[in-house]
Amino acid sequence: MIEVNEPQVWTLLGVFAAALFGMLTLMTTVFLRVIRVEIGSVRTELRGAFGELRGEFRSGLSELRGELRGELGELRGELGELRGELTTLHHRVDSLDRDVQALVKRSFGVERE
Repeated sequence: MIEVNEPQVWTLLGVFAAALFGMLTLMTTVFLRVIRVEIGSVRTELRGAFGELRGEFRSGLSELRGELRGELGELRGELGELRGELTTLHHRVDSLDRDVQALVKRSFGVERE
């Protein structure tokens, strides 16, 4: 049986301990590098996906703006027509009011205020 007091045993123990520590360090370093690379690729993919979504969102918003501008233009045109019709109606009511006042004056000889 070999005793632990001999220098060759301590040397072998030291070499094995150093080899295990070195392998642990190497594996940890390689593992961390792989994790960093994978996280970087996920970030790149997410940026691309978010960029695409941002582009689609902006194009959808611009289409919506265009549609709203068209609808607002049509609404403004219809409001302009309505103003014209209301002006015509106002003139007709004013004319009717004058005619009724003239008839009242003529029929009853009473002046209406």
